[in-house]
Amino acid sequence: MTSQWATRFVAILLWFTGFAALGHTSTLTLPAGTPLPVETTENLRMRAGEAVRAQLIYPVYANNTLVLPEKTVVTGTVVELRSNHSRRVQARLNGDFTPYHLPVVHFSTILLPDGTSLPIKTSDATDGALILRLTAPPPQRGGLIRRQWNAGAQILKDRMSVFTAPEKADRLLQFFYHQIPYHPERIDKGTAWTVEIREPVSLPQQLSSASPTPSDPPNDQAHTSAKDSGRPTWIIQTYLSQQLNSKTAKSGQPIQAIVAEPVFNPDHSIAVPQGAVVNGAVTHAKSARSLGRAGTLGFDFKSITLPGGQTQTVQAAVAGADSDSAAKLAMNSEGKVKPKPQDKIVVPLLLGLLATRPLDEDAEGGAGGNFVGANGFGLAGNFIALAGGSSSFAAGIGAYGTAIAIYRRWIAHGNDVSFARDTRIVLQATPRSTAVLKSAGR
Repeated sequence: MTSQWATRFVAILLWFTGFAALGHTSTLTLPAGTPLPVETTENLRMRAGEAVRAQLIYPVYANNTLVLPEKTVVTGTVVELRSNHSRRVQARLNGDFTPYHLPVVHFSTILLPDGTSLPIKTSDATDGALILRLTAPPPQRGGLIRRQWNAGAQILKDRMSVFTAPEKADRLLQFFYHQIPYHPERIDKGTAWTVEIREPVSLPQQLSSASPTPSDPPNDQAHTSAKDSGRPTWIIQTYLSQQLNSKTAKSGQPIQAIVAEPVFNPDHSIAVPQGAVVNGAVTHAKSARSLGRAGTLGFDFKSITLPGGQTQTVQAAVAGADSDSAAKLAMNSEGKVKPKPQDKIVVPLLLGLLATRPLDEDAEGGAGGNFVGANGFGLAGNFIALAGGSSSFAAGIGAYGTAIAIYRRWIAHGNDVSFARDTRIVLQATPRSTAVLKSAGR
C-alpha cells in the first residue's frame, strides 16, 4: 500500500514538474548601451507632453539571436523643447520668424510582438532628423567635363525629386508654410533618433525570432568572390562607437564600430558574430573653411576583433552610412564623404535677373513685376512689394535675396561632415587570410 502511494506521489510530482517546465520561459538580455534606432510613424505636434509612437528602423540582436524585429513599436513622450538657435537665425534672414525648437524625447516602453508592454530606460533623444542612407557609387569614369556634367545632372535630379518623390503634396505644403512669416511647427513623420538602453532589459526568448537556419537562405550575408580567390565577402552592419567630425578628426585617428547583426556563412555557421569590434582609422580629414569651402572626411577599417579576443585582418570598404545630412552629402567610391556641390551659379543668377524685373522700363512689369522681383523675405516680401507699388523698393528686396544667396554659396563658412555616435555604418569586408573567421557558438 505504501508502495502504491509512493508511486502516485512521484507521478503527481512529475506531472507538476512538466507543467512548470512548459511554463518556464528562458530570457535573453539586452545589455546597457545597446543602440535602438527609431523613427516616428506619423507627423506630431511640437509641444511638451506630446506622446510619441515610433518603430525600430533595424532589428536588434542579443547573443546572435534576433530579439526585436524591425518595426517593433517603441513609445515615449516629448519631455522638453529646446531653442534651435542656428535654424532661427537662418530662417529670420528669409523673413521667417517661427521660433524653431528641438524636441527632447524620452522613450519608456517597447511593445513586443505579442502585445506585451516592456518598460525600458533609455538616453534622451535629441537632434532628431530625417535619416537617409548615404551610399558609395561605382567608380566614376571620364574626365573633368564628364564628372562636372554628372554632378549637374545629380543636382537637377535632386531638385526634381521635390515634385516626383512620394508625399509630394505634403512637401509642397510645407514649402509654402516656410515662405510665410510664421507657421506651426511639427515633428515630421520619419524623424529618427538612436537612443541607448541605460539598464539591461530581459526579453522572453520565445518571443524572439531564431537565428537563420538552413531553411532560411535569404539571411546569409556572406558570399564568395571570384576575384578574391574563393575568399568570402561579408556585408557587415555596424554602429560607430564615437562621434566623427571633419573639424576635429585627425588623419590616422583610430576608430571602432560594433557589429550590430551576425553575419552567416553559406553553411549557416557564424562568420562575424554580433558584438564583434571592427577596428579602423581616419584616412582623411579636412575642416570646412571660409568662401564656402566644405569639409571632407574619409575612414576605413582593417581588422575585426571577436568578443573572445581573436582578431582577423580584413580588407573593408565603407558601402553606406546613415546620416541626417545624407541629402546634402556625397560619398565617393573610396568612402570619402563631403557635402554635395551646390548650385552656386544658377540660383544667384536667376534671383539677380528677377530682381531687375521691377526696374525694366521696356517690360510691362507693373505690379506683377514688383511681385516677381521681390524675392528676399519669402511670400511676405512679395506681397509687401506688391502693396507698396514702388519698383525701387521691390528691386531692393530682390537684391537682398540675391545677396543672401551669394553669401551662403560663395562667402560663408562651409559645412563640416559629421557622423554621430551610433551612426549605422555598412561595410563590405573580405578576410585577408584564407581561414574564415568563426565564433565559438551560433
